[in-house]
Amino acid sequence: MRKLFGMPGEEKLVNYYSCSYWKGRVPRQGWVYLSVNHLCFYSFLLGKEVTLVVQWTEVTRLEKNATLVFPESVRVSTRHTEHYFSMFLNINDTFKLMEQLATIAMRQLLDNEGFSADRTLPKACKTLKNVSALKRDLDARAKNERYRALFRLTPDERLDGHTDCTLWTPFAKMHIVGQLFVSNNYICFCSREEDLCQLIIPLREVSIVEKADSSSVLPCPVSISTKNKMTFLFANLKDRDFLVQRISDFLQRTPDKLWSDGHPLVSPSPSTTPLSSSLPTPTGAGGEPSQGRHYSPSLPTATQGLLRIYQKDDPEDHGPKATKEKMKEESWNIHFFEFGRGVCMYRTSKTRELVLNGIPESLRGELWLLFSGAQNEMATHPGYYAELVEQAMGRCTLATEEIERDLHRSMPEHHAFQNEMGIAALRRVLTAYACRNPGIGYCQAMNIVTSVLLLYCTEEEAFWLLVALCERMLPDYYNTRVVGALVDQGVFEELTRECLPLLYEHMQELGVISTISLSWFLTLFLSVMPFDSAVLLVDCFFYEGIKVIFQVALAVLHANMDTLLGCTDEGEAMTILGRYLDNVVNKQTVSPPIPHLHALLTSGDEPPPEIDVFQLIKSSYDKFGSLRADVIEQMRFKQRLKVIQSLEDTAKRSVVRAIMTDSAFSIEELEELYVLFKAKHIMSCYWGASCTAAERHDPSLPYLEQYRIDLEQFCQLFGALGTWLCGTHTVTLAARHFRLLDSNKDGLINFKEFVTGLSGMYHGDMTEKLKLLYKLHLPPGKQGKTTLQDSSCIAIRIQCNIVMSVSEVKDYKYYLRMWAKEKEPKIETIKDLPRMNQEQFIELCKTLYNMFSEDPLEQELYHAIATVASLLLRIGEVGKKFTNNGAKKPTDTTYTQSNGESSSGQSLVCKALAEAQLETPPQQTSDEEVKDDTSVSSYSMVSTGSLQCEDIADDTVLIGCAGDQQRRGSTLDGDWSITFEQVLASMLTEPPLVDYFEKKGDIQARMATCKMQRGVERQVSSSSDHELAQLST
Repeated sequence: MRKLFGMPGEEKLVNYYSCSYWKGRVPRQGWVYLSVNHLCFYSFLLGKEVTLVVQWTEVTRLEKNATLVFPESVRVSTRHTEHYFSMFLNINDTFKLMEQLATIAMRQLLDNEGFSADRTLPKACKTLKNVSALKRDLDARAKNERYRALFRLTPDERLDGHTDCTLWTPFAKMHIVGQLFVSNNYICFCSREEDLCQLIIPLREVSIVEKADSSSVLPCPVSISTKNKMTFLFANLKDRDFLVQRISDFLQRTPDKLWSDGHPLVSPSPSTTPLSSSLPTPTGAGGEPSQGRHYSPSLPTATQGLLRIYQKDDPEDHGPKATKEKMKEESWNIHFFEFGRGVCMYRTSKTRELVLNGIPESLRGELWLLFSGAQNEMATHPGYYAELVEQAMGRCTLATEEIERDLHRSMPEHHAFQNEMGIAALRRVLTAYACRNPGIGYCQAMNIVTSVLLLYCTEEEAFWLLVALCERMLPDYYNTRVVGALVDQGVFEELTRECLPLLYEHMQELGVISTISLSWFLTLFLSVMPFDSAVLLVDCFFYEGIKVIFQVALAVLHANMDTLLGCTDEGEAMTILGRYLDNVVNKQTVSPPIPHLHALLTSGDEPPPEIDVFQLIKSSYDKFGSLRADVIEQMRFKQRLKVIQSLEDTAKRSVVRAIMTDSAFSIEELEELYVLFKAKHIMSCYWGASCTAAERHDPSLPYLEQYRIDLEQFCQLFGALGTWLCGTHTVTLAARHFRLLDSNKDGLINFKEFVTGLSGMYHGDMTEKLKLLYKLHLPPGKQGKTTLQDSSCIAIRIQCNIVMSVSEVKDYKYYLRMWAKEKEPKIETIKDLPRMNQEQFIELCKTLYNMFSEDPLEQELYHAIATVASLLLRIGEVGKKFTNNGAKKPTDTTYTQSNGESSSGQSLVCKALAEAQLETPPQQTSDEEVKDDTSVSSYSMVSTGSLQCEDIADDTVLIGCAGDQQRRGSTLDGDWSITFEQVLASMLTEPPLVDYFEKKGDIQARMATCKMQRGVERQVSSSSDHELAQLST
């Protein structure tokens, strides 16, 4: 990688594959190299070298397809080009790795998190000896993600291994073929046939693991017993001894938890709670914990859901709906008896059938926790929620302000949230989660979902359900840019195109799909459908996942297809769908009716017919039940690339619009500069920097200030884009420029500050450029502007105090005017710049000398700057004479001294310029130049001719000075100084300098060169070294 593509040592190769890269109609056989940050291709065939480098963060589309032109190919698309690769030995393995690396890059763009290798990865076995550690790491991550998604496990769970086996099912009296998975905290089983049987056994619940007696009917069995007296029998295990040993090792590391699934998580009956503490109090007294704590187990919402609290005193209903509800409860009790209860329950097709028929309200909270996996997290983190509430409450952040604003908008039609008890519980849960996950904090729609969770669960249960929703089941839904919801919106559009093509074309013309679907997904239909109906969809969602929401959304469009096809505008289509969803009813609910806000969409005409929610769910499974979770994940990957890159383009346009009025660069130039600036920032996520990328990226800030770079990255961009390149002195000049731009002194600059620095070099006139160069050689933090502003502010304050003490009549308008004047930014003029001392002037001369190297008018510029330096030295000496209170000195020794004693200022300048000459000797580009060892440098001739030092040829050695370094006259003169007006006036006397600083820079050429360095493809011929050198330049 370093040799072929010029990558730094920190860039690690993951794997490489043999393939063909299609350039036009000609395939180039070579090797594709996949690293963490780049896709690279190299080919050397028939004297032609082809090199291609593409950053993963620039990929907008990645897909595998097969056509007549490109058989079994992979297409990699960026914003400007498309690349095709084919003839892979194993295209599936290659494409999966590409997907993983592209996903990591999108995560960098989304969360600004760099890739960190797994340090705990075990050593490779013999069969994987030649596979890189990063490749094994990524393979392990992919397996872990599939394992966690399949069984709804926590993000820190790692798969240790899996093996084929059979499971004895007592409810079916048969052995089921499937796979056994073992991880650090769980033993899981999944049948080979989908939905036949699934099993999750937490190791904290395991009491005995033993090898049973083998037989011809039951070979190599293993028996696992749990604390709640359930026994699971696995057989046909290939390496039983090793499996038992691994499980035993994990059991030894598992702490003994006090919480156990032997007692299923059922809310206690109302009789167990004192009446005084459980009754709702409109004043909020019952919703506040005692002894100054924000949360305690004595709170009513800590022991039961809000629905149970508010329905406790309702008269018992003996009607047909209540009877139906009792029948559902009895069906679930039979299921628990036959299949087990708690997290170790057998999950079969019978379980799904019961869920689709509706979960009874008394069991809803328990089963939501079970199916979502939240029960496991709550069991392994006892007391976590209570501590988090105490830590979070009382803080004032942006998230807490948004939470307070939305609290009374959360299901205001439900009486549970019309008093302080429900509002206080909702506040605690949302605030605790914002403290747990500041990356998400709080997002609109979280309040609606959380309020529904609190109706059926305790506060702690609702909190862990919210964790499962935001971090696992609906990834990236509730961040600041709702990326997950936008991704699923794109998936929904793609599914609509495949399943309902005619309707899709018409809806795209109206632009309806993107408008309606976002609220459907963000709130799981809770905000657009009557509560009693939408909660049944939530039941199915916790069991099946996001595929249920897609199925129901497609069923809604299918049911209204004929009407929607006749719509002529977006408003009409939204009204039709709104009325339809408003009339989806649950005729089996036992809860009192809750008014639905969407009823306002229904006109006063004949109301539309009611739609049974059970029929809608059944129709969605009948028509669109073939949707699979893995297919949805594949669609999500494609849409994620599209959505995140679209958001990045939006951010870029926002930044450009914000600074285009303050910059002389064109819109296209600003956009290209933003791409280079952000690419430098993103690379630091993996290649390292002085501080982590997360510290330099704050998503809460405006787009303009989100991404910042440090000194090292600025020096790299300055060297690539700056016009004032000074050889080895460039880094020093860049560091000075960085300190000048870093106004808040935090060691970081944002894009606006970066553009401001470049704009002065490229588009300023001579005065502006010289002023910038002058300021670069002054000490940072001692600008004259600040001093003048501070003094004016002090004067204003004193004046205000005097006026207040003299007159008792307070003219507030006058004070406001004075305050506005104080805050008004002062426009800097050349008179505000402080004077430059002799040491700073010497550094300025060194910089100017290095800047002129390799310029076509190099000799003329050297003569001009030497003349200007000599003139400024005399001006400084004259100024010193006036500032020393008229002290008289012999005029014949002021500037020139005989007997080998030159003035201190001239000798120091000569010495400094000689050192600069040693740093960057001018390169001879023509064979006609005289190459004589005894000849002096160009600056030596300039010095002797322009500085007018009488003894310069005798005593001052400009190149390789080996004389007495501390001779008399080499000390700095503390009284010597010049002003910027004097520098400017002296420069204007030399036409070469005027032409040099008035010349406009070509930033397009420098950006093109920078892009070439970042890896735009190039072709070179290897016929001769001379041709290679010419093409490389």
